[in-house]
Formats: sequence, structure tokens, C-alpha cells
Amino acid sequence: MRGEKRALAAKICTLDFDFENSLVKIVANRNCSEIKLAGLTVGPFDEGNEYEVYFWVSKELASSGMVHFREDDVLDATKLFKVQWKEGVQIPGQISELPDDFYPKLRRFLGDLKEQSSKPEKYQEHFKATQLARDIVNSRLKKIVALSSAPAQTEQVLKKLTGEEKILFMQLVKIISKWKTEILETEGEK
Repeated sequence: MRGEKRALAAKICTLDFDFENSLVKIVANRNCSEIKLAGLTVGPFDEGNEYEVYFWVSKELASSGMVHFREDDVLDATKLFKVQWKEGVQIPGQISELPDDFYPKLRRFLGDLKEQSSKPEKYQEHFKATQLARDIVNSRLKKIVALSSAPAQTEQVLKKLTGEEKILFMQLVKIISKWKTEILETEGEK
């Protein structure tokens, strides 16, 4: 069991690593000359222009105030509420499509709010966002369990799952298939 848990954690870490090293769009807050970071060169940046850099680089640049993320690419409470609402209005057996980077963005959004939760207004925002996130995860989990125990799924359905959800789905399919085989095995087949 521990080995399976480590394998699952490793797969999710790999997806998170891929996210950290994916290209994201940023907007320069000011003019800046070329910057060399760990053997990587970024810039120069002209104020107001959009650029594409690795997420981990953009995070550092944003924390120094040099750039900001585009509004479309940032997860916030409003977008989280829309995801939760969309999940809730799906007909039974249907799952909405999430962007593949939803969970990495969600973890970072919740982490940022948690860091700021010592401020009363941010504490409440963190609490509400955590509740929304749990609702989304629980709703999708129920649907993934149902999908994994149903007959073979089409590529169209699987396309709607994020990388993290596909990992869960595939593990559930194996477990359920093995369980069904054991349950339906007759005495003479053992």
C-alpha cells in the first residue's frame, strides 16, 4: 500500500513539475534589461508588452514586481465559483472539462490565500475558496468513480479529465476490474 501511495504522489509531483516548467504568458510592469537566471536568459522586457516564460521564472519575476500574470491565466475565487457551478449543473454521468493545469493552479491559489490568512479579510476568502475547492473535488470524484466502474469510456469523456484525474481514473479501473473478476469467479476457477 505504501508503494502505491508513493507511486501516486510521484505521478502528481511529475505533473506539478511539468506545470512549473510550462510556458505562461506574463505582462511586463516596467522596462527591464536582460536577466540571467540559473543558466537561463530572460528579457529584455518592455513595459506593457506580453511575454512567454517558464512558470517558475514568471513566479520569481512577479514576486519582484517586474511582471504580472494575465488575468485570464490566474485562478481566483470568481473562477473557482464558476467551476463549482458548472460541475453542479452537469447532468448525472457527465463531467465538465477542466484545463489540464487546474489543480496546480488551485494548489497555488489556496497556498497563497493560506499565507495571507492572518489578515481577517483573507482568512474568510481562504475559508470560502477551500470550501469551493472541496465541493469541486468531491463532485468530480463521485463522477470519476462512476465513470471508472462503467463500461469502457470513450476518448471524448477521458479528454475532459485532468492529468491528476486520469491517474485516479486508471487506478480505479484496475481496482474495480480486479474486484469484479474476484467477485464473479466461481469456486471451480480458483
